[in-house]
Amino acid sequence: MSRTPRLSSALVRAAACTGLAALTLTACGSGSGTDTTDSGSGSVKVGLITKTDTNPFFVKMKEGAEKAAKADGAQLMTAAGKFDGDNAGQVTAIENMVAAGVKGILITPSDSKAIVPAIEKAKAKGVLVIALDTPTDPQSAVDALFATDNLKAGELIGEYAKAVMKGKSAKIATLDLAPGVSVGVQRHDGFLKGFGIDAKDPAVVCSQDTGGDQAKGQTAMENCLQKEPGINVVYTINEPAALGAYTALKAKGREKDVLIVSVDGGCTGTRAVKDGKIAATSQQYPLKMAAEGVKAVVTYAKDGKKASGYTDTGVTLITDKAQDTAASKDTAYGLDHCWG
Repeated sequence: MSRTPRLSSALVRAAACTGLAALTLTACGSGSGTDTTDSGSGSVKVGLITKTDTNPFFVKMKEGAEKAAKADGAQLMTAAGKFDGDNAGQVTAIENMVAAGVKGILITPSDSKAIVPAIEKAKAKGVLVIALDTPTDPQSAVDALFATDNLKAGELIGEYAKAVMKGKSAKIATLDLAPGVSVGVQRHDGFLKGFGIDAKDPAVVCSQDTGGDQAKGQTAMENCLQKEPGINVVYTINEPAALGAYTALKAKGREKDVLIVSVDGGCTGTRAVKDGKIAATSQQYPLKMAAEGVKAVVTYAKDGKKASGYTDTGVTLITDKAQDTAASKDTAYGLDHCWG
């Protein structure tokens, strides 16, 4: 007799979790992150929406949010698109989280422009919206941004690559993200600035989009090598793309004479720097972004104080082959701080 209502309650809860179609949802009323809720008022609900749930960068971001939510007695709901660029999935996630009563949403926009109308609707209902890692376009569409200075991240590795080349003639391949994504544009532009060139410079012999994916990075590198076999510098949007490029170069016996620089500083990527597969990477800190975002939502829920403006969560050049013109830390430091 007593099993029936319990089963119905569980089914209702499961249905609510399934409501984020095509997305991953966690902490959907099962007690996760609610150990220290205020008596009588319930816990603060915080939403986290990432581009995907498979990229290690976003896995670490989710980890940081979960830890912060537990510490602050908040309930965390998380969602992710099916793929990098799944704007429709992120819109659905925003709508469902607003309906579920979240006080704030933390989001890494897949499409910096297309997501803005959904964000504006959430804000109109009193939801604090904070962008993590990737700015919206315009940046003012959200209440606040917690992110790496992606232009600086690109600039650091551009300066490093220029120092390593020491006046040698460069033939550069850029393995980028995708059109319309601000984080990819900023890193690309920063690299060129650090190297002391612009997009029209003949030193840039090939540019390909990779979506930040390792397999696509390998294909992009293969395509670039067909176009210009003499490539000697490779910039990549992130470390999965860099490892894909390394695989393609190794297949051609070129892995030791091509300089690969990247952005992210994840643990796998930092080990690749240590192993000599990548020369240098700009390390960023997604765990910190998410943790600070959760704290900001909890503060807003408690006293109405909104986070605002841009908070730089830091970036560090990581390499074991330091150059005098580029301040850096070694891989021992990088592995101690990878995505912390």
